[in-house]
Amino acid sequence: MRVLNIHYRTIKQPKIIVVELLKTLSTKNDRVWPKEKWPKMIFKDGIKIGAKGGHGPIRYSVEKYNPNEIIQFRFLKPKGFNGIHKFEIKELDKQKTQIKHTIDMNTKGQGTLTWIFAIRSLHNALIEDAFDKLENNYSEEQKSSNWNFWVKFLRKLLEKKTDI
Repeated sequence: MRVLNIHYRTIKQPKIIVVELLKTLSTKNDRVWPKEKWPKMIFKDGIKIGAKGGHGPIRYSVEKYNPNEIIQFRFLKPKGFNGIHKFEIKELDKQKTQIKHTIDMNTKGQGTLTWIFAIRSLHNALIEDAFDKLENNYSEEQKSSNWNFWVKFLRKLLEKKTDI
C-alpha cells in the first residue's frame, strides 16, 4: 500500500532559531521530541548520516542530514515498512519558518495492517505533539493537541506491553 503522510507547522521564528532547536533532537537536551508522552527517539551516536536508532518499535537509519534543511530517515523496522520519513525546514519569510514531516513509503503484508490499525493514528498524534513542543519553546500560549479516541485506546492497550 502506498503511504504519503504529511504534517507541517509554521513557527513564528527565524529559520536559524528553529534550526538550532532542531539540533537538540535525540540529545539529552531534546527540546523537540515529546518524550514526556512518547518513547524517546534514541541514536546511540547522535544524528548523523548512517546512524541507526528509532523510537518504540520503529527503527530507522539516517540517510540525509543537513541541519539547515533536512533530516531523512530510512525505515528498518517494522517489517513491511519500505521507505522514508523526514523533517524538512523551510524559511517562509524572515520571521516565519515551516517545519514539515513526511512519511513516504510502501507497506507490505503485516506492515500494511500495522500502519492502518495502529501506527498511522499514533504517528499522527506523536508528530502533532512534537510540533506543539517545538512551537511551545517560543510561545507564551502553550499548545497541546488533543488525541482522538483511537489513539487513547491504543495507548492504553500498549502501555501494558511497553513504556509509552
